[in-house]
Amino acid sequence: MNPTAPSAETLLFSTEITVQVGDLNYGNHLANDAVLRLAHEVRLRWLARGGYNELDAGGSGLIMTEAAVRYQAQAFYGDRLDCTLAAGDIGKAGFSLIYAFTRQSDQKTIARVHSKMVCFDYARQRPVRLSEKLKDYLQTPHSETFSIKEST
Repeated sequence: MNPTAPSAETLLFSTEITVQVGDLNYGNHLANDAVLRLAHEVRLRWLARGGYNELDAGGSGLIMTEAAVRYQAQAFYGDRLDCTLAAGDIGKAGFSLIYAFTRQSDQKTIARVHSKMVCFDYARQRPVRLSEKLKDYLQTPHSETFSIKEST
């Protein structure tokens, strides 16, 4: 897996996240495990925008089978991050998501994440085919930024 920044042509979604105190480690900067939590939050916001969630994403659930993170700079409490999401490698039962986290104040890239998602039937505990609804959603760029109120 190679975490790369989404291009303008493949951008599915963007949102803003503020680094919270619970995201910090003993070094007082964004913890490595927090980056995956932030990627999860971005993914949930993107799914919610389409009326989906991880248990029902167009008829099936989603499960992450791989993740790769490239850390590029430190982030600190209160930093506002622009988060972008792109999709790639759309297959019969899954797809890749590529996330980029950029600090607003100096446009420095903080991290890039690449995750492999598989459509999954949790009741039967097995992978299933990617629905046409979700495939269409994965191929539909969204130009506006999604905003939610965050407590700081």
